[in-house]
Amino acid sequence: MFSLVVFYCSIIFYNFWIYIFSYIKQCTRRTRSLNAPSPVPQFGPCGRILKNPAMVITIQDPASQRLTWYKPPLTVLVIKKVRDVSVLQPFVQLVHWLIEVKRMVVFVEQSVMEDPLLLGNGDFGNIKEKLMTFRDGKDDLTDKIDFIICLGGDGTLLYASLLFQQSVPPVMAFHLGSLGFLTPFQFDNFQEQVTNVLEGHAALTLRSRLRCIIVRKNEESVNKPPTNLLVLNEVVVDRGPSPYLSNIDLFLDGKHITSVQGDGLIVSTPTGSTAYAVAAGASMIHPSVPAIMVTPICPHSLSFRPIVVPAGVELKVMLNADARNNAWVSFDGRNQQELKVGDSLTVTTSVYPVPSICSQDQISDWFDSLAECLHWNVRKRQKHLDELSDLTHSSSNDTLDSFDQHDQVDS
Repeated sequence: MFSLVVFYCSIIFYNFWIYIFSYIKQCTRRTRSLNAPSPVPQFGPCGRILKNPAMVITIQDPASQRLTWYKPPLTVLVIKKVRDVSVLQPFVQLVHWLIEVKRMVVFVEQSVMEDPLLLGNGDFGNIKEKLMTFRDGKDDLTDKIDFIICLGGDGTLLYASLLFQQSVPPVMAFHLGSLGFLTPFQFDNFQEQVTNVLEGHAALTLRSRLRCIIVRKNEESVNKPPTNLLVLNEVVVDRGPSPYLSNIDLFLDGKHITSVQGDGLIVSTPTGSTAYAVAAGASMIHPSVPAIMVTPICPHSLSFRPIVVPAGVELKVMLNADARNNAWVSFDGRNQQELKVGDSLTVTTSVYPVPSICSQDQISDWFDSLAECLHWNVRKRQKHLDELSDLTHSSSNDTLDSFDQHDQVDS
């Protein structure tokens, strides 16, 4: 009898702890899903976030994020806009200064060395042999680059993000392109500005990236590793060349949220909220806000508006079983792939952000870009009442004259 009681007590005790552990697991997952993952505070071999005593657990005031160097940066990657003649001379000036004055090792893409316009430049010929080269997709730059300088438009920063699929070195972007929303620096006094950054006098904007994983259902891809990419702007799922509406199921932390029927879906970072998403009707989110934006593309429902979800959630996109056509997915406008029924796309916030160096600070840079590039809230100025005094005076006189005329008629 005693052994039977012990047996039942042990079962009850066992089930009790199973319940406790499952409850703790659910709470832990809920907490993790609501908060963005803590970004890795190391950027390449040398870059760090300056430690701040005001840091609470892993949450830090974005305005206090300052760049510091663990050791002096020695290697710099210079990325220039392709097929743009106006960038050639600034590129030569910068590279020559970095090598001869700053004594840094400069990396450029191999295609730059083959540019016929550069080959005819005498100044470039003098330093050509001192440059290090790499080929995109073939050479690994991990732990080789301390610092990145971009010359061009926003595409150069997106390309830098693509080159580093883990820790990204600090990025300094000069505005020499067409739009320049993400490139706050002007090239006029580049020597002073680059020197300030190399000495550690710079604010940072940690631009979050999305970790995108495609898992295939078909048997042919069982032995292939899943597609795993980090994107800075957005991942887009659309209907591609098909004339039919896309029919996409959207899951959030494993729960089915809705089905998207329309041209497609945009899942973007706050940085990407001012790109494709804003053109599709989304709001603009400051890059320091931990969030993921979900924006439908031309939805066949007037009530389907863009939504913002916590940065820590896991989004999953799959084709609906009743979909009439396959979908196509692209990552920051590149690597377009077909998504078939049974395939899944998982999107989460990466722990590897892009440390973008500020020209002034996080707030000033962002609002200056809104005003200059998107003409945000630009309208004709409303006239002050003093400017309307003559008009008001003349209109009142006209009113008095009309009353006098009316009285004369009555008399």
